Amino acid sequence: MDGSEHPAALTWDDWRDFRYQTDTEFTRAQLLALRQFPFLSTARQSQRPPAGDWRAWLFMGGRGAGKTRAGAEWTRFSALHGGCRRIALLGPTLGDVREVMIEGPSGLRAIERLNQERPAFNVSRRRLEWPNGAVGLVFSAEDPDSLRGPQFDAAWCDEVAAWPKGEAVWNNLQFALRLGEEPRCVVTTTPRPVPLVRRLLSDGAVTTHSATRDNDAYLADGFVESVEAAYAGTQLARQELGGELLEEVEGAFWRRRDIDAGRMFKRPLQLDDVIVAVDPPTTSHSGSDACGIIAAGRAFADGFGEKCFILADGSARELTPTDWAARAVAIAQEVGATSIIAEANQGGEMLRTVFDSVGCGLPVQLRHAKLSKQARASPVAALYQQGRVAHVGRLDGLEDEMCRFGTEGMTSSPDRVDALVWAVTVLMIDRAGAPRIRAV
Repeated sequence: MDGSEHPAALTWDDWRDFRYQTDTEFTRAQLLALRQFPFLSTARQSQRPPAGDWRAWLFMGGRGAGKTRAGAEWTRFSALHGGCRRIALLGPTLGDVREVMIEGPSGLRAIERLNQERPAFNVSRRRLEWPNGAVGLVFSAEDPDSLRGPQFDAAWCDEVAAWPKGEAVWNNLQFALRLGEEPRCVVTTTPRPVPLVRRLLSDGAVTTHSATRDNDAYLADGFVESVEAAYAGTQLARQELGGELLEEVEGAFWRRRDIDAGRMFKRPLQLDDVIVAVDPPTTSHSGSDACGIIAAGRAFADGFGEKCFILADGSARELTPTDWAARAVAIAQEVGATSIIAEANQGGEMLRTVFDSVGCGLPVQLRHAKLSKQARASPVAALYQQGRVAHVGRLDGLEDEMCRFGTEGMTSSPDRVDALVWAVTVLMIDRAGAPRIRAV
């Protein structure tokens, strides 16, 4: 076959033609189809567009489970054989759409086998343009209002559980899906129990599911075994590898619904105080605990009195003392902090020397923990339940750790939570003289 040949017109029924998966001899038309769409023969059932009348297909899976490939193949087929002319491409940020959905290893440009059919990305117009005239228009979930005005006959939404303004973006997209006879949307995501994912399930989205191990043949040798060994038996493994949607876990100190209820997307214009809390690791080699670094502020809020706002999570692993100190100082400068709070149970006064070595010009307050982690976290969790702590934007790493803290499945050190507890304690509890748990 030469490069000028094209397969006969394909339909969505070809995705359910099992001859592409089982036969060893094919007609010329089938060979041409497989040349352009080899995914017809290799896609797992969870990666194939569902049959029937649906408006939204939700594909939830673990990391590396083939979600992006499934979304890209559906979008590509929609543009080349599905009659779709205007397709919305939405990701958590504009960078995510370009680097993952368009230019990534499983993105729309990489999966096109025929040069003459490969879409071109027009960066200035944020458009992916197929030779047949179909276009994919790029949008960020950070900007719901950008979807006011445009209209589409299809959409691919990637990693919706990480969308900073999920429901607002989804609402505007539904109004924009108004072209063609049957506008549809595919949603690919690692599951997290955020409001938009729950809404898609309750609204009747057709759902498929896949674990990371299901896609083992297309991942690096030993990857699945390595991560399963590292995280076996944990809630994190069930969510990130098993692709399970985990609701509130029994014993957890925090509930996602309380965090989501208080979330903001802009910090208050005026804060009475801003600090950065640091929970330093005891070592800096591979496999060491993370350094928890949390920025928070305090302001007066109508109906609550003083309220705490969590501004940033700069926590990171495998940092040397000078690295994590420099990181904390940089974040403090970025958020306008007046001081740095550091837990000194392990490093003591040496921590001041570390901060001095990186040019820290802020006061460093050293705190010694006298109660258990759980005892110190309890009054902070109570403030969340009262609506007196709000997260500014999405802080996924911190929030996942918060919702595992106190459960049997949590085996790693809660470094982000430790820093969070120090920040809220200094800003809210110590200042207010709130009741606390005493060691007896």
